[in-house]
Amino acid sequence: MDVDYNPSRKSLIKNKWISTAASIWIQCTSGSLYTFSIYSPILKSTQGYDQSTLDTISVFKDLGANVGILSGLLYPAGPWVVLLAGAVQCFAGYFLMWLTVTGALPRPPAAVMCLYMLLAAHAMTFFNTANVVTGVHNFPTYSGTIVGIMKGFLGLSGAILIQVYQTVFKNKPSSYLLLLALLPTISSLLLMGFVRIFKTNEEDEKKHLNGFSFLAVILAAYLTAVIIIQNILKLKMSVRVFTFVLLIFLLVSPIFVAIKAQRDKSYRILKSLLEHNQFSDETDLLDEDVTNTRQDHGEYHEVPNGADQVRDTNNDTLQWGDNLNLLAAMRTISFWFLFFTTACAMGSGLATVNNLSQIGESLGYTSLEINTLVSLWSIWNFLGRFGAGYISDYFLHVKGCPRPLFIWSLMPTIASELFGKLHLGTIFNTITIAGPIGSYVLSVRVVGYIYDKEVSEYGKTCTGTRCFMLAFIVMASVTFGGFLVALGLFFRTRKFYKDVILRRLLYSLRQSRLTIDVE
Repeated sequence: MDVDYNPSRKSLIKNKWISTAASIWIQCTSGSLYTFSIYSPILKSTQGYDQSTLDTISVFKDLGANVGILSGLLYPAGPWVVLLAGAVQCFAGYFLMWLTVTGALPRPPAAVMCLYMLLAAHAMTFFNTANVVTGVHNFPTYSGTIVGIMKGFLGLSGAILIQVYQTVFKNKPSSYLLLLALLPTISSLLLMGFVRIFKTNEEDEKKHLNGFSFLAVILAAYLTAVIIIQNILKLKMSVRVFTFVLLIFLLVSPIFVAIKAQRDKSYRILKSLLEHNQFSDETDLLDEDVTNTRQDHGEYHEVPNGADQVRDTNNDTLQWGDNLNLLAAMRTISFWFLFFTTACAMGSGLATVNNLSQIGESLGYTSLEINTLVSLWSIWNFLGRFGAGYISDYFLHVKGCPRPLFIWSLMPTIASELFGKLHLGTIFNTITIAGPIGSYVLSVRVVGYIYDKEVSEYGKTCTGTRCFMLAFIVMASVTFGGFLVALGLFFRTRKFYKDVILRRLLYSLRQSRLTIDVE
């Protein structure tokens, strides 16, 4: 094997750290689904919809955003293929909506608008699948942390997009649809070549993942401060531009973490080679040692097949090295526990997001205050997603605590641990179908029905707490039911996590300290 000992000749752009930075940037532009309330009023007014019709369109948004089976099936062709397909759909869906809202296209039937929305939202599953699944493959030992990072930046993207909208497009909702057609599409096309799987396991992965996590927290804090100040004070355009430039700098900063991580890796390789005098005369020996290590131990992050085969007490989760396909996973009770919990938790969350604009109007909020509410919701979304990922990894590694205890934003990670990573894309995208099912029931049959009933009794619009109070009582009850099922999954998988997952993680950590990665 031809081994390059000069770190300056090492590729600085083909490694999993650059891949992670590229995925983060794509995630930062992919949160259009969380900002539906920004453009839903103009959809409602220009197309003459009532609240139930608008909620029906929002359900198609949720359906497209969570039915990602196609992206999972396409993933084996390569993450860049998935991102390319997502970019095409994103542009087509939002661009057609923009043409319709601006009058360039005639007013379509509601069913056609549902199709536009479905197409635009379906693109998000491709972006999310490419970035999340690649991250899980690249960091199997810290899958909870990397999923939390990816999901966290996706949560922040709503607030980021609104900052771009307010600064560049000056609060014009129709222009915001054009922004959604262009920005995620362009970022995905530019960065898709960097998102790749790298089968390496490095000793200080946690250190550099913490670097990405720190930047995410700083970005969230900055956005929170800017949003609150903008809501209290009327900032001049020059000040808004300055705050926007600082935001761009924070968004660029993940590249510095990636570069440092790769340099540290090159330094470790050089140091190890110097200590063992493994230079040009002994490259074959080094290659043989590394090859033998891989043959003895398999992939750095996998436990060898045949060793201590363990199943949980219910015989429906994988053994060492098992990878269940979709049909096999669907025959397990754990799959349906995840499905029901997702329907309850995600369904209520999506129903709330879909109606944020009308909730704000019922409480007398101004347009700026509604934008602020949507932005803050994105940041709270980040805190939940990011925090669950980071904390779950800590409790799993240190306490051996099963990850389902922190289920809400960790379904991809839990699915990879219960059913394996080989068919992860199709399995977790099938489970997320539960989200739009719950959203349809809660958005259309509960929230939209109650709102329209109030409007029919009191006038053209509904004002006051009565508009949504009963709906939120129903959603709170549904969410509590999902919590009980998640708790059942926690108790169900305790033995499996202790006997299989924790031992696999410990094995992977040992291997990362015993092997030298030579690319």
